[in-house]
Amino acid sequence: MAETKTMEGRLTGAVIEQFRQIVGDAHILLDAEHKEDYGHDKTEDYFFAPDVVLKPGTPQEISQILKICSAHEIPVTPRGAGTGLSGGALPVKNGVVLSMERFNKILNIDELNLQATVEPGVITEVFQNAVKEKGLFYPPDPASRGSCFLGGNLANNSGGPKAVKYGVTRDYVLNMEVVLPTGEIIWTAANVLKNSTGYNLTQLMCGSEGTLGVITKIVFKLRGYPQKNVLMMIPFVSNEEACEAIAAIFVAGIQPSGMEFFEKEAAAKTFEYCEKVLNSPVTTKLADGMNAYLLCELDGNDEDVLMKDAERVMEVLERFNTGEALFAESFAQKEELWKIRKNISPAVNWYTLTKSDDVVVPRGNLPKLIKGIKEIGKEYGFNTVCFGHLGDGNLHVNILKENIPDVDWETKIPEGIGEIFKLTVSLGGTLSGEHGIGIAKRPYMSIAMGEVNLNLMRGIKKVFDPKGILNPGKIF
Repeated sequence: MAETKTMEGRLTGAVIEQFRQIVGDAHILLDAEHKEDYGHDKTEDYFFAPDVVLKPGTPQEISQILKICSAHEIPVTPRGAGTGLSGGALPVKNGVVLSMERFNKILNIDELNLQATVEPGVITEVFQNAVKEKGLFYPPDPASRGSCFLGGNLANNSGGPKAVKYGVTRDYVLNMEVVLPTGEIIWTAANVLKNSTGYNLTQLMCGSEGTLGVITKIVFKLRGYPQKNVLMMIPFVSNEEACEAIAAIFVAGIQPSGMEFFEKEAAAKTFEYCEKVLNSPVTTKLADGMNAYLLCELDGNDEDVLMKDAERVMEVLERFNTGEALFAESFAQKEELWKIRKNISPAVNWYTLTKSDDVVVPRGNLPKLIKGIKEIGKEYGFNTVCFGHLGDGNLHVNILKENIPDVDWETKIPEGIGEIFKLTVSLGGTLSGEHGIGIAKRPYMSIAMGEVNLNLMRGIKKVFDPKGILNPGKIF
């Protein structure tokens, strides 16, 4: 067997045989086809081939693998479902891809304590449905919830539409089992709601993008499931008007469970995608002369209260240049409105290659942000499709390649992205709300953070991973 040089160590035939003994023949992949599958995610057209793909089934197997890789200084890239948009699960240094797809069990749902213990390879929507059957609620719901893994959500601290009311992934994590890069297996905390016992290792792992340890079990806290909801789609003449209305709704004391924004162009591309790719045409019509839309959802258990809140929303909107609001009158109509929002990202990526960013600013600065992004696009010669969770200030910006020459796509457009990030930071924001840094945003980290901050992070990485084998080349 040919030997492959990886970083300072070597992935030799003898090491491959050790891996085979640990995971078994069925769970070690060396062929070109599988390397292709595990060498990319949803980030642009990036591709990095691993030398081997391993599919362990227990924490002990992961521990043995990491001890071998640490001894030989072989890079290890943990991987979930491959739905990431920042390149966080790409093996940029080759080596081992550690696929967590066999860790797919819901181990326990504790209805008395409103907790659940799960493995990281459980699909988010599968988990949500399992707890819903017991009248419980796990709110984080990224757009890819039908395919993404809980472990990936945790690695990137994912949010989704309901984050505006209920919080993001880290707000629901109590404890986790982690295999460190040196092979030790630890629990980060305890299964309690309050904990003031030393540093919070659980929260440190949230958003660490697989650079500090491999998560093998997660203890989530749950909520009671809200029984009723109201959903409306509100059209606006301009993006800026829609953004201003969002802040006004919150100032009025209304707490939506979802506040999603999308441009007319985003909806148009989604309609085409649903019809031509999903074979599921959208029947909802867009209002003439309207260029931006808000999806506003209110939830709870008292229908009278929800309707009063909806009336208050409409009173706030009287101050803005809007069209007629569409109230979803049935479950099917609610599903269709959410289908529009949740298919924007795949629709845009079906239309053309994109560079995807998810900047976040304080809500009141959203009008300046979206106006500035459009001006930067004109200056650097690119079109953008903007949408996202504007209820919590998180705007997804998809830059469209369309007819941009390859050389400009690789040189000029990144300069424009840098300008978007500078604008974001100047407005009190930062580079990512939920997609993470990975490799896509790594060159821009100095815009958001000073060297002291980055060195503290590097120091933490060194303590957890002294040989730098775990997901190298990410964040810093």
